[in-house]
Formats: sequence, C-alpha cells, structure tokens
Amino acid sequence: MRYQRLRFCFVAPLLGALAGLLYAFVFAADTLTASALRGAFIGAPILLYERGVLAPRWRNRIRQAATPLFAAATLATYAVMIVVGNAMAGTVLNRVFGHMRSAREAMIMSETGFAYALGVSAVIVFVFRVRDLIGPSVFTNLLIGRYHRPISEERIFLFLDVAGSTRFADRHGDLAAQAYLGQIFNALALPVRRSGGSIDDYIGDMALVTWTLTRGRRDAACLRCVLDFAATIAAEAEAWQARFGQVPEFRAALHCGSVVTAEIGFERHKIAYFGDVVNTTARLEALSKSLGADLLVSADLLACLGPLPDDLVAEDLGTHAIRGRDEPLAVATVRQR
Repeated sequence: MRYQRLRFCFVAPLLGALAGLLYAFVFAADTLTASALRGAFIGAPILLYERGVLAPRWRNRIRQAATPLFAAATLATYAVMIVVGNAMAGTVLNRVFGHMRSAREAMIMSETGFAYALGVSAVIVFVFRVRDLIGPSVFTNLLIGRYHRPISEERIFLFLDVAGSTRFADRHGDLAAQAYLGQIFNALALPVRRSGGSIDDYIGDMALVTWTLTRGRRDAACLRCVLDFAATIAAEAEAWQARFGQVPEFRAALHCGSVVTAEIGFERHKIAYFGDVVNTTARLEALSKSLGADLLVSADLLACLGPLPDDLVAEDLGTHAIRGRDEPLAVATVRQR
C-alpha cells in the first residue's frame, strides 16, 4: 500500500501535466510549459486527494454523505485546490521561468482555464462516485470488460457476518440497525483496501470480500484484513459503546478455490461468482457459530498460503462435514501471537 501511494505521488503530477497540455492544444492558450506546469500543480492535489493521500479524513467524511451533498462538497474542495494550485504554479513560472511581469500576474487564471479545470473535476467527481457506489474492483472490471466472457480463476473468499444484528434491530428498530451496519461496513472498507481485496456484495448483515490468489496470499493479506478489522473495532470500542450502546462483534470464514467469474445482467451489470467455493465459504461461516470461532479458515486456504508469517499462528479445530461436500473439511482459527 505504501509503495503504491509513493508511486502514485509521481504519477499524479504527470497526469495533471497531460491535462494541462490538452488544455493548451484545445484552447491554444498559454505556452506548453506553463500549461503543463499549471496542470501538474492543479491536477496532482486533486488526484492525491481522491487517492486518500491528502485530507483523508475530510474525504472519507463527505463520501458517506448523500450524493448531492457529496458532489457539492467535493467540487468546493476541488475549487480550493484549483485556486491554490494555480497560485503556486504561477509563482514558480514567474520566479523560475520569468513568466509574466510579476508573480501576482502569473497567478491570475483565465475564466476559460478555471471552467476547464472545474469541468474536468466534475467528470472526476462523477466517475469516482460511481466507483464508490459499485466498488473500485467491480468498476474497473466492468470498464475494461474483463469478465464480459466467463473465465475460470482462483480466488479467496471471505464471508463476514455481523453478530447480534437481529437483536440490535429488535431493541432499537430497523433504521437504527441500518445505521449500525452501515458504520460497521464503513470500518471494514479500509482494512479491505489495505489488503488488496474488494467488497463485492452486502447481503443483509454480511459482507462478501474477495481477493485474487496473488493479492490474498501476499503476506497472508486475507487473514490480516480480518485481524486488522478486529483491531480497528477494538481501538474505537468507547466510541461504538457511546453511539450504539454496544461494540460490534462478527464471525468470519475464509476459503479459496476455483470459480467461474462472469459479468451478468443487462440493465444492471454485476460481477458474479459461480462454483462450490462460494457455497462452502457460506457453510463455513455457519460452522463458525457452532464452533464459537470468530475467524474460521479452511485447511485448503492455509495450504495455499503456505507457512504463515511469524506473528500469526493457526489453531487446528478438527475436521467437519460440510453440507454440499462429499468429503469433510479440516478447519482452523488464526490469531496473532
């Protein structure tokens, strides 16, 4: 994650510079050097902001708002970045390249330039909002048509079920229960993103998370995701208690194997997974309740992960019959040392 952010810190100014050059070619305004530099200083902060590098708390806060409020707040944030970025670019252009007679004059942005920057920003807002609504991984895969034709691939699945949500709804009502679940799933988003996974669906009080085999195996990322989520909940226990009267508890089951992944639907497209692996993961989540294990991992996944990192330890929970499978499946729980 840190490497990806560092790499994007170099990529963002280049993308901004390209947008600036496009503006120079389309509107024949300013020199190529000035347009590219302005584009870099304006575009980089916006892209880094959307990547969660700049002002992450503010970004996460407004992402939870209704779409009209989200759009207004995001465009206002972009407008501030455009003005500040242009001022910084103008200062550099004047003092380094001798552009314009004064830095103040170089800071002045044309109405066309501001409208162009704001228009591009509006497109970015729209794209990222759609991306947030359907999920980053699903959005990218739908955009490039990766699963337009069904393909067979190896994946890791996590079924994470919020324990006690029905009792919470009985005590506080459905609206309060929805707010409660919403906050829990919001808290899950960052651990999933850090681990390179994707929240592919929500089914009632359960979240379905997937990883490609490569990403999920790297440093046992799929296991660390669950442990990271548990640590996040524990660290904010007082806040949960104060707002909802209880600290969330959950059960998680992890399994891996071969599935067929396909894009389905006509008016509403969706990435769907077909195969016994998905059903087995659901059965393991149910088994975790009877075993009293917050985290249940199949022996198949442990074998796929190989030797666990030194800070993780697996505890064998025996072999159990799984409905829908001819052979019983060995399971374990994983904890940090």
